[in-house]
Amino acid sequence: MTVITRTVTRIVFPLILLTAFALLFQGHNLPGGGFIAGVLTAAAFALVYIVYGLDFLQDDLLDRTGDDTATGPAIVDDYLDVFALGLALAAGSGVVAILFGRSFLSQVVVFLHDLPVFHELEVASAFAFDLGVYFVVVGALLTILAVVGDE
Repeated sequence: MTVITRTVTRIVFPLILLTAFALLFQGHNLPGGGFIAGVLTAAAFALVYIVYGLDFLQDDLLDRTGDDTATGPAIVDDYLDVFALGLALAAGSGVVAILFGRSFLSQVVVFLHDLPVFHELEVASAFAFDLGVYFVVVGALLTILAVVGDE
């Protein structure tokens, strides 16, 4: 890869992640959410993987060392853990509503007042579901990317 490609990747990577997080945080109120934020995050890591290689992504960026496993590169185990965490979080956000006598995945909204920076903040239970979907998508796409890329 050229110096230009590496430089553009270093500039664009944090911007893609910032856009992904912005979409994640607005998702329960506006279009966007966990799925598209997860796809953008996976795309950012795919860009780093394509330009710098899996070893850079695994060893330098994510600080994951270890030997390859039967499922692929060592980082795949971490991606599968992210996937499992997201699945548990998404399912758990629906079960919590049942515990409070509401229907599965019903949303509860709480408004926090008199905050230093935001003054008022809306906290919706749908955000936990969006966050779970985000982790599922990131974990699944990065697992696929690492396993197929290692071939």
